[in-house]
Amino acid sequence: MNIAAQPVIEADQTVYLKDYQKPSFLVDSINLDIQLFEDHTNVDSTLVMKRQTAGDLVLLGRDLELKSIILNGQALTENEYQLDAEQLVIANAPDEVILNIAVQIHPETNTQLEGLYLAGEGLFVTQNEPEGFRKITFYPDRPDVLSEFTTRVEADKKYPVLLANGNLLEKGEAGEGRHYAIWQDPTKKPSYLFACVIGDLAVLKDSYVTSEGRQVALEIYAEEKDIPKCHIAMEALKHSMRWDEEHYGRPYDLDNYMIVATSAFNMGAMENKGLNIFNTSCVLADEEYTTDAAIMRVQSVIAHEYFHNWTGNRITCRDWFQLCLKEGLTVFRDQSFSEDLQSAAVQRIDDVAVLKAHQFPEDSGPLSHPPRPDHFVEINNFYTATVYEKGAEINRMMATLLGKEKFRQGTDEYFKRHDGQAVTVEDWVAALSAGSGVDLSEFLIWYNQPGTPKLEAKGEYDAAAQTYTLSLKQSLKAHPKYPNLKAVPIPVALALFDATTGEQLTLNADALVENGVKDGVYLFDTDSATIQFTGLKAQPVVSLLRNFSAPVDLVFNYSDEDLAFLLQYETNGFNQWQATQTLLERILLNGHDADIYIQAMKQTIPNVIQHDPLLASRLFDVPAEGYLGSRIDSDYSPVKVQEQRNALMSTLARELGSFCKETYLSLDPSAQKDFSQAMGVRALKNIMLSMMARQGDEAVFELAYQQYQSTGNMSERLGALRVLEWNDAPQAEAALTDFYMRFKDEALSMDQWFMLQAAHPKATAETIAYLTQHPDYDLGVPNRIRAVSGGLNANPVNTWSFGVQHFIGLAKYLDEKNPIVGSRLLQALSRWYTLAEPQRSEVKAELEALKPQVKSKNVSETLNSMLSV
Repeated sequence: MNIAAQPVIEADQTVYLKDYQKPSFLVDSINLDIQLFEDHTNVDSTLVMKRQTAGDLVLLGRDLELKSIILNGQALTENEYQLDAEQLVIANAPDEVILNIAVQIHPETNTQLEGLYLAGEGLFVTQNEPEGFRKITFYPDRPDVLSEFTTRVEADKKYPVLLANGNLLEKGEAGEGRHYAIWQDPTKKPSYLFACVIGDLAVLKDSYVTSEGRQVALEIYAEEKDIPKCHIAMEALKHSMRWDEEHYGRPYDLDNYMIVATSAFNMGAMENKGLNIFNTSCVLADEEYTTDAAIMRVQSVIAHEYFHNWTGNRITCRDWFQLCLKEGLTVFRDQSFSEDLQSAAVQRIDDVAVLKAHQFPEDSGPLSHPPRPDHFVEINNFYTATVYEKGAEINRMMATLLGKEKFRQGTDEYFKRHDGQAVTVEDWVAALSAGSGVDLSEFLIWYNQPGTPKLEAKGEYDAAAQTYTLSLKQSLKAHPKYPNLKAVPIPVALALFDATTGEQLTLNADALVENGVKDGVYLFDTDSATIQFTGLKAQPVVSLLRNFSAPVDLVFNYSDEDLAFLLQYETNGFNQWQATQTLLERILLNGHDADIYIQAMKQTIPNVIQHDPLLASRLFDVPAEGYLGSRIDSDYSPVKVQEQRNALMSTLARELGSFCKETYLSLDPSAQKDFSQAMGVRALKNIMLSMMARQGDEAVFELAYQQYQSTGNMSERLGALRVLEWNDAPQAEAALTDFYMRFKDEALSMDQWFMLQAAHPKATAETIAYLTQHPDYDLGVPNRIRAVSGGLNANPVNTWSFGVQHFIGLAKYLDEKNPIVGSRLLQALSRWYTLAEPQRSEVKAELEALKPQVKSKNVSETLNSMLSV
């Protein structure tokens, strides 16, 4: 028997949450035998299954060549089962089944980077979330089927590393220059958490003793030359293990924990049980080769995947509609962890900046969907900012409302109730409510409807009564697919400040409680409400949504002077930044006078630099052109936005005058005691260098070139190179060439080289053509594609001109080769409908022309959604 199923997939085949049904059969255990050869791989599996409900036995499979199938010792003939491009169905199967299946697959030609695939010379890895395991063998490939996996891996000895999940039971010779290893994972898991690695890699080893006394062997596998760049990741892993014990009471449960780094990976990283597979960009870190931001990301992602061991692995999702359950909670956990690594205010700023740059635009456009979608065509399209970042914000709101102690009680109850289960969002909220003693069921509304709520607030002071009344109103933009949008619970963290002294006011605690304000937080869960503050002898300045206590669009009747006041006096670093961003939006989008902002910066920055240089660096943030564009719903002119933003930044640089050079020369990262402080100083140095370049003093180029040559730190080197390259300095070509020669064998550093040029403010179509035709550009490596495309997309003027053809061309090419990446890159054009004419019609016509040229579910669903406006 030699039957190959041919994939014929309907692009509009929609899956609905309401149609969920339990699988008819569960899998008690699976034994896998994976035998890798040069031109094919044989996969034999033995599934021990039991009936759960009535119905046929359904196994999912894609791109598999079926060799044989044996049910309870009896070989099946072709007329005893049904086989198509997506599944194998056995009707009238007995209640207890032992199923032996033999298939052949071709990882050596698998370009989609799902299932088992060749990830570069001498390395085969797996990626099975969400539906990759069905490309390895026939199986009920869904997250609510949990099984014990035993895996035998066999390959030629030129691949010395043979890994799978769990504990190593046995290894040995397999004859003819081959060897094998057998792994068993004692924890039942869904198939998406299965992992296998076959290759030639070096390893960094360490160990950790858990709070229960378990000795855990820690191993990070990478290319030999990259092992020195794994030490930061290893320390982050140990820190994560300790942090999860201290903050959530969650010790690790296996005898080993392995991480494998590969550049050919669509995701950032994957939490496969005990054997995490990482994109190199999320595990390799070194000050010489990677930026400070990249180092912070490595530590965050290491923590994220480790935390998944409990919030994702031990307790997993019932179905893929519940993706935000594991991802939102784990993102919130890794954000909290990262607050321990740097200024907590800056961590919150960075997290919200990502939310506003990516999730807010997603929520307001044609790709808008609830954190828990109720339908999809291709689940890979829902690994989105809404699921991850907005999902994290929902958890943060509940944690804010409960407080640290009660939130811990709630999570303890969740782990107690659901360990070893596949659950839903409702299960999570119910356990959190039961454990804390606080009913949180209202927060389910957040999970089930799309859109960013608008929070309109108005403050009125009554001098005679010495009262300040805060009126609140919430609303949501109408959505064609969700007609019955409801008011959501919004925790509003707030404080009042004395407008004369700048001091935070101490308010009457009893009066606050009567108004529903507890610990500085008011839960606003109706369409409108008012809060009255008494005993105020003068009109205060109110600070709302402190620490961004809810993911809403705040509209408040602040004067520009109020915002400048908050920039100077607010004690919450995040709200200092938020006030600055709001003021800058008014200046850039509504034509407000910039002078009040510049004067406030002059008065505030010197003091902030002294006590928190990293926060000072963030206060220099000016909203990116892309974010500003997302705030414009019609007649958007990227050129106009760019001109206004450049003019403001040049004015600020000019007004700061000699302060920039004096500050630059005074900053010494090497004198700082810890990484966070040094990171802030380096960030400020680069900002001051950029400001000096805007002042038009060409002497800055020599300073930049000196910084480039003298530093051993990538953030400083790249910051100097950016100033030289983006300002077409005389030294730019020499520095750019030197960077290439210095780092040409370092893939992550070269990604920065590509991105820097693609993001050049004066980049042209010829620039992008040069980069994409460069010998080091590789369409088979997602990191390199994202480097050029991300750099290009940093400049909306270019994105919406020659960039349109770039993104459409990539989507067309990747539609077959790697549709997951193709779909995500195409989303750069999702807000085409806001453009001014004639650009709007021109881009729409190009998107319409793409429709008949793509076939994958991934790209087709994204394109259809984008054109549904």
